[in-house]
Amino acid sequence: MPASTPRPPRPHPLAAAARVVMLALVAVLSLLATHDPAQLWWIALLAAAGLPALLAPTHDRLGPLSRGAEVVVLGLATSHVASVATIGMQNAGLGASAVLPYLTVPITVTALRRRFREGAGLLAIIGLTLLLAGALTEVDGQPQLLQVGYLAVSAQWLTLSGLGLYAARTLHRVILARSDSKPQPYAEATRLLTQLRTVARQLPGATLDPGGISEHLLEELRALARADRAAVLSASGGGRLVVLAQCGSDRVDWETTLDADSAIADAWASQQPQTAAHSQARSPADGEVSALIVPLVAGVRTVGLVVLEADVAHAYPPAVVARATALTSPAALRLEAALLFDEVRSLATNEERQRLAREIHDGVAQELVMVGYGIDNALATVHEDTEETAESLRGLRQEVTRVITELRLSLFELRSEVDRHGGLAAAIAEYARTVGVSGGLRVHLSLDESTARLPAATEAELLRIAQEAVANARKHAGASNLWVTCAVNPPYAQIEVSDDGHGISDQRTGGHYGLAIMAERAERIRGRLEIRPRQPSGTTVAVVVGSSPQRDNVRGSTAAEGE
Repeated sequence: MPASTPRPPRPHPLAAAARVVMLALVAVLSLLATHDPAQLWWIALLAAAGLPALLAPTHDRLGPLSRGAEVVVLGLATSHVASVATIGMQNAGLGASAVLPYLTVPITVTALRRRFREGAGLLAIIGLTLLLAGALTEVDGQPQLLQVGYLAVSAQWLTLSGLGLYAARTLHRVILARSDSKPQPYAEATRLLTQLRTVARQLPGATLDPGGISEHLLEELRALARADRAAVLSASGGGRLVVLAQCGSDRVDWETTLDADSAIADAWASQQPQTAAHSQARSPADGEVSALIVPLVAGVRTVGLVVLEADVAHAYPPAVVARATALTSPAALRLEAALLFDEVRSLATNEERQRLAREIHDGVAQELVMVGYGIDNALATVHEDTEETAESLRGLRQEVTRVITELRLSLFELRSEVDRHGGLAAAIAEYARTVGVSGGLRVHLSLDESTARLPAATEAELLRIAQEAVANARKHAGASNLWVTCAVNPPYAQIEVSDDGHGISDQRTGGHYGLAIMAERAERIRGRLEIRPRQPSGTTVAVVVGSSPQRDNVRGSTAAEGE
């Protein structure tokens, strides 16, 4: 397919409109000032000088030369029209005022193109042209340059054009400064994640667990004021609160409804500490009780409440309330960070939970349904044919054993991770050996891994792809042998899983679903997934990340074979 020819740059709409409008305006003003249509040839010459700049505005040479020619013609036209218009008239600047408004056109074009130096050069050229033309043109026997009107009008338009150019340059700088100061998405994400990691390390227990932060806050408050019972509550949606942490000799059924008539609801709505002379439990105990409810406010949002109760009267005077509020103010931000982190973590793991749910529904759940049907059949024949019942029960026992094996392998797959010290090849090898033993497969391993490591996210996805390929070979291929090849030389990595089964075309629907999962994982790390038949039988699943490196030296590789 031939390459497309690049389109020439189109004239800026504002520049084209400005030229047309200003040429028409200057023509009308020149006629009014001179009453001589012959002077319009200057307008035609001005239009001809600006035509190349209009048609080729971005050309490195043609555009600036054309705009330079415009201002030279404009200076000469201004001097000539002024000399004709001022003969026998008191207003010596009438002719200059008729032509010089066109100066805004080339200056505006340079400002739109952000050629501010060129605009300054154009002002210098037309200023010099006006001086020379005014010195060489005589009006009433004296040089035009000595006429006050000519000088005043020329200086006026040069000053206005210079101020406009300066204003455009200043505005451009302000816009650039704002765009540079605005955080970019990846830079902002990096900054926030770095701060999150720092906060997580500094918090008690080096965690962002809302429960752990709440427990630490309660310990600090109990050291500050008496609290026989205390709790930290947080919103859970639906106008109700949940208990993140609580302490005391007995568990308390706290009032967690925000629309109830309670000090808890008042503190949440008002974002101000509340005290009460009764318990905030749904079933308050008898006796004197003092309660203090302090809202945890981060910015303008209430993220939680701290409830303190003491079995004495007047346990929380204003001084204690002030100290408790000062202590909870920074804790509110920490708790909000923990709650947000918990939400982000839930979103991040939601995809994996959905995958596991689908696998359990399509795998173990269906198998257990079949086991249930088998039990029903055995019960139906238990009194009719003892031998048939015994055979059914033996088959059911084998099926239960198989399901338990599947569950154990699924749990092992979930627990399998790339060890920080072992590497990707070791994790894949361990999983393949375990699956091979349980599935009766002879496993052949070929491992070639550099001491350098891939990014953790890439290693995790490659491990899951290899696990899915191995699991498919065991479950659906009917294979006797399994070949696993792992070559890692960052940023390059290649994983291959081959079997000698009956091939991909005969696999069940579950196998094809697993292939879709592998394709999604490979795309996530910008890898290339390939599924091809293996000769003489079987299937090969290969995933490649990066490009194959040029190796100048031979690194040691290890080959292992297990059964």
